[in-house]
Amino acid sequence: MRDSSRLTRRAALGLTAAALPVAAATPASAATAIGGERLARDGIQLSGATGLPKKLTARSWLVADHRTGEVLASYRAHQRLAPASTLKMLFADTVLGKFERTRTYRVTDADLADVPSGSSMVGVKPGITYTVHQLWQGVFLRSGNDAVHVLSHMNGGIAKTVAEMQAKAKDLQALDTHVVSPDGFDHPGQVSSAYDLTLFARHGLHDDDFGAYCSTRTANFPAGGKKTFQIQNTDRLLTGAYGLRPYKGMIGVKNGYTSHAGNTFTGAATRDGRTLLVTVMHPANGGNEVYKETEALLDWGFGKGSSAQAVGTLVDPLSEGGATASPTPSGKGAKGAPGATGASASSSDGGASPWRLLEGAAGTVVVLAGGAFALRRRRAAVAAAKSREDDGS
Repeated sequence: MRDSSRLTRRAALGLTAAALPVAAATPASAATAIGGERLARDGIQLSGATGLPKKLTARSWLVADHRTGEVLASYRAHQRLAPASTLKMLFADTVLGKFERTRTYRVTDADLADVPSGSSMVGVKPGITYTVHQLWQGVFLRSGNDAVHVLSHMNGGIAKTVAEMQAKAKDLQALDTHVVSPDGFDHPGQVSSAYDLTLFARHGLHDDDFGAYCSTRTANFPAGGKKTFQIQNTDRLLTGAYGLRPYKGMIGVKNGYTSHAGNTFTGAATRDGRTLLVTVMHPANGGNEVYKETEALLDWGFGKGSSAQAVGTLVDPLSEGGATASPTPSGKGAKGAPGATGASASSSDGGASPWRLLEGAAGTVVVLAGGAFALRRRRAAVAAAKSREDDGS
């Protein structure tokens, strides 16, 4: 009887995860729209510049200056969406400084027992001893959930790590983010936003190790004994894989993909002494589209975007002297910037957060039904993202 109940719960969780494309797309609320009133509005936000890319299909995106924190342009910056492996930036912000790079750890079966089925893996094996440096290479280069879980167990366990990540998000004032797992794999209620992911990247890039890992293209990973195998960074704008050219000045930072979350990416590039951050979440098509839209926004930022006036700001962490950001009205129904082009006219998704429906069984049925319908409509688009082993969470 106990086994039957467990299987039922697992099945329910799996079906609930399948509803994520609908349930995770919640609008920003008055409690989370920080960084400026315009970032709480619907539609493209832009001032003092023209020439934004016209074919942007992402459900949310943001362009910001790394040094000043100025948001140069955005679209639904605070919309809560499933983050996939881009959430690993918050994991690194939380755990990276805890262990010396040279520390060694012998992996056990228990360290890998809770890695979700279907995860992207770097190839961590029980019985092999790894350095912390090698495990972080597995996280940043191959988006290895196995490496994330080993580091999480070193940190005191999954639950402790998730709690610390949530506390870190609060310190960074990333109030759109709710953490359920440290690896970014699909779970009901696990959401973030383009604004928050950009905060994670900006904070991380102030750390030399974070910057070094996300910009590493290849590394040799232990295979047991004296054997190794080569791993390559899954950031296609960094390596130029899958028909793309390496983007000039590309630093990193992190990409993500799951069949339910779609494609997500936060990238950073430097030209002529200026570093820009771009986050793109959930474009209409899979494959290279998330990188193409990121590239287009970076090109705009380094070009015509140079004259853009800030429409908001990336707030500083509370622990580093940042002032507590005052929540601004959600701006529901507010128009985008005058003359904005692209995906700029549609209204915000309305209604209460779908995750509250999960508090009751009836609510769960509603969400699952909506998710199944949406998945059927999106199946063709999702099928285009065939490279799960390259971009998976």
